[in-house]
Amino acid sequence: MILSNSQERARFIKFAIVGSIGAIVDFGIFNLLSGVFNITAVVAQIFSFLAAVTSNFLWNRFWTYPDSRSKPLQQQMLQFLIVNAIGLAIRTPLFTGLEVLLIHEWEILSPNFLSPTFVGHNSALAIAVIVVMLWNYFINRFWTYNDVKFG
Repeated sequence: MILSNSQERARFIKFAIVGSIGAIVDFGIFNLLSGVFNITAVVAQIFSFLAAVTSNFLWNRFWTYPDSRSKPLQQQMLQFLIVNAIGLAIRTPLFTGLEVLLIHEWEILSPNFLSPTFVGHNSALAIAVIVVMLWNYFINRFWTYNDVKFG
């Protein structure tokens, strides 16, 4: 599908760009909440995820899939939220497990200029973001944006 269809490749690239914007929102809010406001990392990543989902929905609705207008906005938003809620259910335990492992590993390997907690948190979040991005793309393409014809 993506490899053989140039229009789908373009959509995937747009989806990835939107995801990158979402990742900036995600990491920024996560680090603000956990680093500045001392909110626990697991809670901070939930709030940062929700902010990123909001950004991603708007960008995908109006830029990645502008031809997706046969569904009402509320229905499409609900579908997007369901897909992303499942993504959050995938992401949270993955983040939690990786966070502990990566903080511990970074404590062993740590150069003095980087905090093991900072590196562990952000590395765990990066891995979780990539896994959930793949889930989100394929499920949203075939369910949320199924009114858009394949190139």
